[in-house]
Amino acid sequence: MTDTTSTTQSPTAALSAAGVSIWLDDLSRERINSGGLQKLIAEKNVVGVTTNPTIFAAALSKGESYDEQVRQLAAAGVDVDDAIFEITTDDVANASDIFHEVFERSNGVDGRVSIEVAPGLAHDTQATIAAAKKLSDKIQKQNVMIKIPATVEGLEAITETIAAGISVNVTLIFSLERYRDVINAYLTGLEKAQEAGIDLSGIHSVASFFVSRVDTEVDKRLTAIGTDEAEGLKSKAGIANARLAYEVYEKEFATERAKRLVEAGANEQRPLWASTGVKDPSLPDTLYVEALVAPNVVNTMPEKTLDATFDHGNITGDTVTGTYAESNDVLNKLADLGISYDDVTETLEREGVEKFVVSWGELVETVKNALEGAAK
Repeated sequence: MTDTTSTTQSPTAALSAAGVSIWLDDLSRERINSGGLQKLIAEKNVVGVTTNPTIFAAALSKGESYDEQVRQLAAAGVDVDDAIFEITTDDVANASDIFHEVFERSNGVDGRVSIEVAPGLAHDTQATIAAAKKLSDKIQKQNVMIKIPATVEGLEAITETIAAGISVNVTLIFSLERYRDVINAYLTGLEKAQEAGIDLSGIHSVASFFVSRVDTEVDKRLTAIGTDEAEGLKSKAGIANARLAYEVYEKEFATERAKRLVEAGANEQRPLWASTGVKDPSLPDTLYVEALVAPNVVNTMPEKTLDATFDHGNITGDTVTGTYAESNDVLNKLADLGISYDDVTETLEREGVEKFVVSWGELVETVKNALEGAAK
């Protein structure tokens, strides 16, 4: 394929043309109110936004955008959990309005805003289902996606939330096996929705496959091994794993089961590349964007990565299809060195949930302090 980057087309436009939807991995009220989000849509091809507890904790700790609402909530005597619910759902609803035109233009594929269920529910199926429905009912926007983690307990919650006609962003996927489980959970949810007479065309989902965190964990283990061969495999596992996830996506949505649902109006669950900011400063800052270009995927980028891509990204078309043998070779070589794929992915899932629980605690503390300050 020829290089689609040209003097007349920005790298982010080239990325979009290659079939990658650019979602921003950040949201704040300041970004909404200042017109900054609208600007990114207009200038840098952003067609969606994702949030998580870390993002909300950071947004609330900066600036004065939340002061008025916090004062009102404090005056009403609202507790901290309800305050978080009100504040975060307001941001997501307002962002959804900003993306509504993109949503309409893309026939519901993009223009998406994601909000996560509380991470402390990651191992509680029924509480996750209830929280997903509560968020959806509160926000009341067609273009919202509820984020549910791909824990074992999360799988049934994904099925039941999809079955209720609610669009889902499945988060914290690290292993290929769990990704297959996630696709199965989605398809099962669609089958249940179909039985209930729900229009399948209105249900969308993405499967968030994490990239740079895999490299961080594997590279730490490679450093401990310390051989030349180990050094040569650094910063390769994350991309190899994600590319093989795309192969899984291609295969699973080519099955009779998936095709039957798509023919009935269902949408394929798109792979989403998450954790695409480089953690190692010695790596090119656009590495996890340029190496994961393929049709029908989402790349959710922190603003720093988005800016780097817009400035100097080299987008050369599909960089995933046809790399599967080479990607398998990377994982096989890691196994030969004694690095357990299962142990790496299980560690990352456990740590991923723990990190979000810590961030949620920080969010609670920030809102609690703000409510107490406003009540004085």
